[in-house]
Amino acid sequence: MTATRPRRPGPTGRLRVEEHRGDAVRRHEDRLLTEEPLEIRLAWPGAPARRVWTTLRTPGHDFELAAGWVHHEGLGMPSGVAYCTDEALRPEQEFNVVTVTLDAVPPRVPSQLDALSAGSAACGVCGTDEVTEVLSRRPSLPWTGPLPAAELVRTLPDLMRPRQELFARTGSAHAAGLFTAAGELVAVREDVGRHNAVDKVVGARLLAGAPSAEAVLVVSGRAGFELVQKAVASGIGALVAVGAPTGLSVRLAEAGGLALYGWTKGDRTVRYV
Repeated sequence: MTATRPRRPGPTGRLRVEEHRGDAVRRHEDRLLTEEPLEIRLAWPGAPARRVWTTLRTPGHDFELAAGWVHHEGLGMPSGVAYCTDEALRPEQEFNVVTVTLDAVPPRVPSQLDALSAGSAACGVCGTDEVTEVLSRRPSLPWTGPLPAAELVRTLPDLMRPRQELFARTGSAHAAGLFTAAGELVAVREDVGRHNAVDKVVGARLLAGAPSAEAVLVVSGRAGFELVQKAVASGIGALVAVGAPTGLSVRLAEAGGLALYGWTKGDRTVRYV
C-alpha cells in the first residue's frame, strides 16, 4: 500500500464556534489563521545545511520568507530555496523546513549564525540593540529615488487593504506592501507575524530577480525596530505604518536614511524622520 503523503498546511483552517450577541446564540463555522513553525536552514559551498532560524509563520510563500530573511540578515543572496528532504524529518515537518543555498560563504561564522536560531518570532535581530551594528551589515545601499508626498502617503494603507485577503477572512493577519513613489502597488504579502510579511514581500522581489529596494514599504501595524531594520537592509525609501514607531526605530530610521511615517490613515499621517 502506498503511504499517504502529508498535506501541505494551508494559510487558514475551519472551526465550529459559538457566537453570543445579547441573548442570542448562533453556532457556525469560523476561519482561523494558521500559525506553524518554519525552520530555515542555510547551506553554502563546502558546508552542510544548518539551522539558522525558526519562526512562527502562516504557511504560504515560505521560499519568499526564507529568502527575504537571509537577505535582511545580510547573509548573502540566495541562489536556491527548497523544502528540506532530510530523511530524519517527521512527515508533519516536511513543509515546515526550508533550506536556502548560497553561492559563497556568508560573512558571519557558523557560531554567530547558530546564535540567531533561538531568536523569538518577534524580530530578526533579537539581542541586537545597537543601531551601528545593524547599519554595518545591511546588504543594500540607501534609497536615492523619489519619495511620495504626504498626501499620497495617507492613502497607501487604504490602497493595500483590498489585497489583505487573509485579514478579511480571519481578522488576524498582518500585511506588508511595496509601493512606487507614484502609489503603484508592486506586491503584498500577509502573515501572522508582521516581520514575516516584510520578509515575504521582499523575498518575492528577490526570487523574481528584481531589486529589493522600492520607494515605500507599508505595514499594517506599528513601526517597530525590526521592521525599520528590514526596510533599511533592503534599501527602501520610506516606511509607512498604521501604528506608531518606537524611539529606537526612529533612531535607526534617521541613521539609515529612511523616511518614517506613523499613525497613517485617510486624513492623517505623522512623519518622524
